[in-house]
Amino acid sequence: MAQNKQFKVTLVRSPNGRLSRHKACIAGLGLRRIHQTVMVTDTPQNRGMIRKVSYMLKVEDA
Repeated sequence: MAQNKQFKVTLVRSPNGRLSRHKACIAGLGLRRIHQTVMVTDTPQNRGMIRKVSYMLKVEDA
């Protein structure tokens, strides 16, 4: 795992009506609005959150 590797994460589906754990993952990644994009560091914790809510996200290498 590269030290400064990052992912570009975009929220593409609404978290409304989802499980509270999934909403918490979205908030933990720093996402608030649909089509908002954030840069997320490649850590095991962030990878786990991305995997859990992958159906609501678009993920790209940065």
